[in-house]
Amino acid sequence: MAADNDPESEVFEITDFTTASEWERFVSRVEEVLNEWKLTENYVEKTSPEKGAYINGSWEEQSLDIHFADFKFYITHHFLKEDCKKENGKSEEDTLPLAMQDLLCMHNDFPPRAHCLVRWYGLREFVVISPGANCEAIISESKCNLLLSSVSMSLSNSGCQVPMFVQIQQKWRRIYAGECQGPGVRTDFEIVHLRKVPSQYNHLSGLLDIFKSKIGCNLLPLPPVNIAIRYTYILQDWQQSSWPQQPPDFDTLLGGEVGGVEFGNLPFGACEEPISELHLATTWPHLTEGIVVDNDVYSDLDPLQAPHWSIRVRTADNLQCLLGDFITEFFKLCCQKESAEEILGRVNAEEEGQENSDISSALSKLTEPAAPVPLSKLSVSSMVHSARRRIRRHRHIDESPLHVDMLNSILLYLFPDAAVEKSSDKEKTTQANSCRPSEQEKSPDDNLYLQLKSAPCNSLTYRLALCLCMVNYSYGGLAAVAHLWQEFVLELRYRWENNYLVYGWLTGGSPDLRCCLLHQKFQMLNCCIERKRARDEARKVQEGNRDRERKVSGGRASVSTTRETPQGKSWDSWSDSEDEFFECLSDQGEMESSHSEAGKDSSKLKADGRLHPYNNMTLLHSAELLYVPVTQEPAPMTEDQLEEQSEVLAKLGTSAEGTHLRARMQSACLLSDMESFKAANPGCVLEDFVRWYSPRDYVEEEVVDEKGSTVIRGELSARMKIPGNMWVEAWDTARVIPARRQKRLFDDTKEAEKVLHYLAMMKPGDLAHHLLPCLLHAAIMKLKQEGESLENIPSVEKSIQQAASQANKLLHSANYDYKKLEVSTSCSGLQFVTLLLEEPEVVVLGAGQARIGRIIHRLFINAQRAALLAPVDDDLEPAAESRKIPDFPPPAGREILLRTCVPRPAPYSKALPQRLFCVLMKDEFRLAGAFSADTSFF
Repeated sequence: MAADNDPESEVFEITDFTTASEWERFVSRVEEVLNEWKLTENYVEKTSPEKGAYINGSWEEQSLDIHFADFKFYITHHFLKEDCKKENGKSEEDTLPLAMQDLLCMHNDFPPRAHCLVRWYGLREFVVISPGANCEAIISESKCNLLLSSVSMSLSNSGCQVPMFVQIQQKWRRIYAGECQGPGVRTDFEIVHLRKVPSQYNHLSGLLDIFKSKIGCNLLPLPPVNIAIRYTYILQDWQQSSWPQQPPDFDTLLGGEVGGVEFGNLPFGACEEPISELHLATTWPHLTEGIVVDNDVYSDLDPLQAPHWSIRVRTADNLQCLLGDFITEFFKLCCQKESAEEILGRVNAEEEGQENSDISSALSKLTEPAAPVPLSKLSVSSMVHSARRRIRRHRHIDESPLHVDMLNSILLYLFPDAAVEKSSDKEKTTQANSCRPSEQEKSPDDNLYLQLKSAPCNSLTYRLALCLCMVNYSYGGLAAVAHLWQEFVLELRYRWENNYLVYGWLTGGSPDLRCCLLHQKFQMLNCCIERKRARDEARKVQEGNRDRERKVSGGRASVSTTRETPQGKSWDSWSDSEDEFFECLSDQGEMESSHSEAGKDSSKLKADGRLHPYNNMTLLHSAELLYVPVTQEPAPMTEDQLEEQSEVLAKLGTSAEGTHLRARMQSACLLSDMESFKAANPGCVLEDFVRWYSPRDYVEEEVVDEKGSTVIRGELSARMKIPGNMWVEAWDTARVIPARRQKRLFDDTKEAEKVLHYLAMMKPGDLAHHLLPCLLHAAIMKLKQEGESLENIPSVEKSIQQAASQANKLLHSANYDYKKLEVSTSCSGLQFVTLLLEEPEVVVLGAGQARIGRIIHRLFINAQRAALLAPVDDDLEPAAESRKIPDFPPPAGREILLRTCVPRPAPYSKALPQRLFCVLMKDEFRLAGAFSADTSFF
């Protein structure tokens, strides 16, 4: 019982040593990854990497996640993708792994753009294990040793000859410890990182002592140590260079703007020097220990005597570029949703309700039967201008978002014809508008504005985009844009009311659907003004003819005049009527007389509205010539009107009634032409009209008549004979009315008011949205203009093409995403600059003795003298007396690479590569060593 009550006798514990530990699972997982990436196969490499392979080659990597217990690691395989395939085969015992061969390779020292391990050890393939994201660094010595032992076990078990590294300490220190194993050999990779450079190791002789003591070779004489040295000098002072932008000119109207910005010219360039630093790397690639002397007393390393020079530039961070800033602010404007009234505010609700009445109420006042004031005083423009004067009386002129002088300058830039007298304005504007499109067609930039769907260069729309961009950035922002747009629309209304054409490539027929919608609206307004001017000029001609008839016929002319104009209607009311359109109302009496004559003799009708005979054809049922009639021009339409019309027609459906109604809506122009044709060719039939209007629908063939002679007879085509054909119905309903007495197909008054209403109701954000293609077009043109002198630089030309392509994709997408636009033998100077833009580092052929080398040398001399307050003399050669001031500052960075091949750890061991890469900077001292050892008997 005593034994049973003993508590120690009840404890029975079994330790199972066959269960894998976390460390063993981690080692096994690493081996699985190495096998998965096929890094355990041994290769025989016939050739070493070519010179420049690390720079021009393609570096790739593959990565996976692995875990040690609950700690996450990344394992990444970095390798240089090579064209020639490695040959798989059994490696001989004396063949070193590729990594050990790379340690001694001299073809790719100091690569400008590569992983730090590539620069320090010259490796072309390696594996790195690093802590995962949001994981603490491996700092403790025990954890570091545990990971290194895991790496050693994985390499040994798998037979992998690719070096493997473990990142330890904080990530910013870039400290790696690693190992590479081969048949009977091993290389240990070690790094030392300090904040300050020890004084005894601040030169080549001290670093050689470290290297020799580390390899511990007892051979005498010691094998020679191969040395490669690179000193880097940094130039940050640009004392002798000019300002990147013109200083502000405060005496001009646009004073205070950096770069001398003016209307019609987008700014370009940086506000500060875009190149923050110029790095000059002087390299001595092949030296031996006895050739060069560098200690704490004396140094042979003169940068002017270095055989290799290379240059790289570093651009400034967050550089302020004027063109980019202007466009960025304009993008922000596109996202604004406030209306102009909300932005500018309401002066007085009652006054605004009375003075700013809409267009419909203004038109209703025009048609009132008894007006207390003359009709000329009731025009929309006069009411708007009077309202604007009242508003300005309540608002002080200095309170306007845009200053009056600035506003007048902008309007004069947009409407340059306003500077001349109005009497000569019409002719000058017409000439300017008519000649410009032909010049634009010859311009090589047509494809760009058509590609972006913007507007021609120097057109009104193009100029407006530039002005709004500048006003938005420099002269008041959103409120100033709303103010300018309000004044712009008022100017357009004034021109419409007074028959002045709008300046800027807007004439020449219907709106150009290849341009942006806003440009089409301006073109539509100009079409309305042209039609109105043509109608008014025709009225003046008829009035002149009528005056001459009055002088000849005396009192009879007055009787006919009273009969021509119906009582209670003036000429202006006729011209603005929506029901009837008489282009020459003085001919009404003539038409009445002709109809009265026709009533007496129905076989005779007086032809009206003839243009010229048509190919000497005659009418089918008479011997009269077939005349081409004077017809109305089809109504011009903008793309939004076409879309609206298409939607209306599509909503009619496919029923018989809908199809019939759709055909009638589309045949308005056809009916007008039929009526004009009947008026010009009395006694004609439908076949005559088809012969002129659609010759393919009149089929002629040779037949033999009753007398046996061959004659030509014609008939309508099959589609014209289909029952219910719209052409037949339209012909039956068409009246005998010349074009000048028909209802207008294009009501210029109505369309002009619709355009002005559309523009007046447009929000500043929508306006910027419409003008965005024009602004991007102008920006790309500015890039091309500035890059004309650099057109041979492929990166610049390629960047401009990419900008145009990106803008095209953005503007043609369904929804704009403004965030995507944030608008790259002997060596001559231009080619050298080209390479600086394209390559990470450019070699200076001839080093310090070449022309480019002397220019760089002079830059450093001037910077040194400016820093020491010495006089700068460009003509002064660096003579002996001027040598008191060093030509170059102390090197910002020194890199020294030491290589040799010695037996370790014993004198009778195999000779293996040893390497030490040293980095000496102001705040950093780094030694990256790779030391190989023979493990056959050790």
